[in-house]
Amino acid sequence: MRFPPRIARAGALGALAASLFVAGPALTTQATAAPVTAAASVSSVAVADVGDICYSELPTEAHETLDLIEKGGPYPYPQDGTVFQNREGILPDQSEGYYHEYTVETPGSDDRGARRIVTGEKEQEDYYTADHYASFDLVDHSC
Repeated sequence: MRFPPRIARAGALGALAASLFVAGPALTTQATAAPVTAAASVSSVAVADVGDICYSELPTEAHETLDLIEKGGPYPYPQDGTVFQNREGILPDQSEGYYHEYTVETPGSDDRGARRIVTGEKEQEDYYTADHYASFDLVDHSC
């Protein structure tokens, strides 16, 4: 299986912050200027739903998963490293194949559990979800 290379991150957090800033006024303008279709409303709100989490606050198993990603595996599940399609629309819109998902072990679980790391193509563009894609937090590797 071939994984996309991670490229240097030049101001990606700034770009994410700018997109969140832009989405805020757009929602206010759309809400007061004209009715918004359900699809437009979901995609505008979705980007704002991405939170953030300090690397140090991640569970130990997420650290292990991030270490495996950096090493290129081996991964415990065949689904690890597959394309994440962002069907929920919570992560910023990107082209097909931009995101990949990896299992974060859940102690005591008989299956893969609900926890995942979803990576983007940029260096340290890692999202953590503890609730099987219902919400995401961008991992802040500096804390």
